[in-house]
Amino acid sequence: MSNKKIFTVNFIQPLTQFWLRRLCTIFFLTTLFCPIGPMFWHSAEAANSAVVIMYHRFGEDNFPSTSIRIKQFEAHIAELSSGKYNVLPLVEITARMREGRPLPDRTLGISIDDAYLSVYTEAWPRLKAAGLPFTIFAPTARLDQRSATNMTWEQLRQMHAQGADVGHHTVSHPHMPVASGERLEKEITRANERFQIELGYKPELFAYPYGEASAAIIERIKQAGFMAAFGQHSGVIGSSAENFYLPRFSMSDKYGDLDRLKLAINALPLVVSDITPTDHFIGSEARNPPAIGFTINADIKQQNSLSCFLSHAGRANVEKLGATRVEIRVQSAFPRGRTRLNCTMRTPDGRWRWYGRQFFRP
Repeated sequence: MSNKKIFTVNFIQPLTQFWLRRLCTIFFLTTLFCPIGPMFWHSAEAANSAVVIMYHRFGEDNFPSTSIRIKQFEAHIAELSSGKYNVLPLVEITARMREGRPLPDRTLGISIDDAYLSVYTEAWPRLKAAGLPFTIFAPTARLDQRSATNMTWEQLRQMHAQGADVGHHTVSHPHMPVASGERLEKEITRANERFQIELGYKPELFAYPYGEASAAIIERIKQAGFMAAFGQHSGVIGSSAENFYLPRFSMSDKYGDLDRLKLAINALPLVVSDITPTDHFIGSEARNPPAIGFTINADIKQQNSLSCFLSHAGRANVEKLGATRVEIRVQSAFPRGRTRLNCTMRTPDGRWRWYGRQFFRP
């Protein structure tokens, strides 16, 4: 009996050591040659990020800056319906982000601004057939006009009854940063009144006309009780802690080819903090050009590959201060109107991190 026990122990011990050595070797080679670290980090980021795309007009080829060609849009729908993406309602995306609930990788939202008639005649039938949720941000005055180019309340009610969500886009689509406080109050409250009468509820989401906002305007939208608000600058939700100036990738004839769509909807957040300047509005007393800077999350690797571009000046001079701080040196003053900043960084697996801003100078 004693000899049997000794034999068993002596047999099992070297066998166990053998397999432990094999497992350790496999683990070492796997971690050395396989991108488990980056993949895990991407997965964690994806659980806290989403991409939103934005449209305006459909098949209105006389407006190439805001309209997308029907063939382009149909190609978009085919890609979005391919099973690679998780297309969710904007209300669900923003609620999950606000509450800290995870989102699946490649979460995507679809938004449409301004309630043009082609939304009803061209976009909605195709989105409905594909089963893709979307939000339409509608200025109420355009719905009241009953013009040949805009939707009507009847059409919006029909879309809403069949699943389309409706967001707040003011009454008259003003340049909000230069509007008076009295007008802004009317733009918000009167639109809410019209939505309540025509649809039976007040929207939870807001989109700034032209994507223009300032610190004061953002605070006013927060105080008005909205859950979240969207601009028109490119980027990935989750890049910063700002919930009331969320980015959207614009899709149009010029910027709507399939390759750009794929690049946008596969993007990852470029997570930043300590953003300067804090205000997107460049008034007469503000420094112009502004001192732009931010700190990149330390977990993001290969930060030296960062590139930034300004819409009025092209590639920007990026200066690194320490390991994670970025300062963008701008030589020329921002012109009147909207100026966009886009900062990107390619990941080892071919996806892009993306952070953007839009400034407004009256």
